[in-house]
Amino acid sequence: MDARDRLPPEPSPEPRLPRASPLKGRGTAWLIEHRFKPEHAERFDDGWGTLDQDASEERLAPDTTVVEERVNSIVSSNDSPDLAFDLSVNPYRGCEHGCVYCFARPTHSYLNLSPGLDFETRIIAKVNAAERLREAFMKPSYVAKHLNVGSATDAYQPVERRLGITRSVIEVLAECSHPFSLVTKSSGIERDLDLIAPMAARKLAAVYVSLTSLDPALARILEPRAAAPHRRLRTIEALARAGIPVGVSVSPIIPFINEPEIERLLEAAASAGARAAFGIVLRLPWEVNPIFQRWLDEHFPDRAARVMARVREMRGGKDYDARWGKRMKGEGVWAELLQQRLKKAIARNRLDSSRIELDVTQFRRPTRAAPAGKAGAQQDLFG
Repeated sequence: MDARDRLPPEPSPEPRLPRASPLKGRGTAWLIEHRFKPEHAERFDDGWGTLDQDASEERLAPDTTVVEERVNSIVSSNDSPDLAFDLSVNPYRGCEHGCVYCFARPTHSYLNLSPGLDFETRIIAKVNAAERLREAFMKPSYVAKHLNVGSATDAYQPVERRLGITRSVIEVLAECSHPFSLVTKSSGIERDLDLIAPMAARKLAAVYVSLTSLDPALARILEPRAAAPHRRLRTIEALARAGIPVGVSVSPIIPFINEPEIERLLEAAASAGARAAFGIVLRLPWEVNPIFQRWLDEHFPDRAARVMARVREMRGGKDYDARWGKRMKGEGVWAELLQQRLKKAIARNRLDSSRIELDVTQFRRPTRAAPAGKAGAQQDLFG
């Protein structure tokens, strides 16, 4: 008997959030106001049934707008003990994959944009990322450390096929023999095997594929524009065949949604060629919390209250606990049970739970300055 067979009694129903009609191919239809906005507006029923009418109307999903931005820096440092890397490079802000649970959604608030629908339809592309990375590596003070590409938003989201910013970043990493890891849920990474495989052979590259569910119906509403589960497994196989060490992230673990799949996910990943694995429990910082709860009420009204009760049980009675050492794993009996299941499934499938080690000693500074880029005109955000 597993955890699914010992479900607690269903808690009393909580007040449900008003629903918005779903948008095909989008994680959320909610243009939620960000937390820095000084004024807030609420929808009001004027007696003519306008709220019911809006909810019943089928709305077309908005197109994706890409803003090309020239940034001043591209390398970010990390001092959190919860993360297995020291530096990160994110070629994009926002992500068209539309994962409803994405912890990076609140970063769009700093752009005066909504962490809801804007996050997945208003993508900021850092077109001079490679140029800035080379400049960072040329500084005498720079010391090579474990660097992760795409730690916040997916470096291989759909727009990468056209812009190739991530590929240009990897070209700089290859030129300088700088080790890196990369996390993605896109099959687009297969395009760059010609760059990554030779680096992996020198212990300079590792890839982690995010695998949250084997159920295509669940994946379609949870991560609407990411690769389908079977396609991600094929990507793991392709990476492994090319000699690239592959890890799998079964994250986030959502109680009673994808949590029952933990063991099957790790078994499938190991069969495809993964050699390492880890899992992180659901995180609901800032605006992610109401966005996720509305999604939960819309798609799983029969178990929404139970899911949130379990989340709060792992968070000391709160929806989220941002403390280091707690935010990734949670605490309490159920959090410990999850960690035990992960540990046993990882061991049973002969996977490694530690970080794939890379060689930082091969790093060499660039021998040339970055080529002069074209400033160009920045695209209109809402054009």
